[in-house]
Amino acid sequence: MLEILCVVDDDKIFTYLLKRIIEKAKVAREIIFFENGQEAMDYLNSHKEDALKLPQLILLDINMPILDGWQFLNEYGKLKPDVPKPISICMMSSSSEVEDYDRAMGSGHVMDYLQKPVQVPSLKEVTERVLSFLGPK
Repeated sequence: MLEILCVVDDDKIFTYLLKRIIEKAKVAREIIFFENGQEAMDYLNSHKEDALKLPQLILLDINMPILDGWQFLNEYGKLKPDVPKPISICMMSSSSEVEDYDRAMGSGHVMDYLQKPVQVPSLKEVTERVLSFLGPK
């Protein structure tokens, strides 16, 4: 089980449903939500010295106000050298455009891409891969 899972998405209905899916799947002890990439970056910047407060996985939407998913990835790339532990990023989108998938996977920061609506089996698969990557505690 992940210690902290971060969801970055501005769709309140989707995040409500996703919270229920995460709870049903029992994949994280704590879930933190942000409505845009800027809020998430602010959190990461303010907690980059404390690995225990950083998420193991970020579920990141593409289309959001203020700082969208693509802009978040650019900013995260600048911050990543200062982050004391690995953070996996999984893009989420209702877009079925191959270009979005290719761009996400080619960014160097994204480990997976989930199609909305997110389902329990696909969420469990992603979190199991993250835990496998992180290895035993």
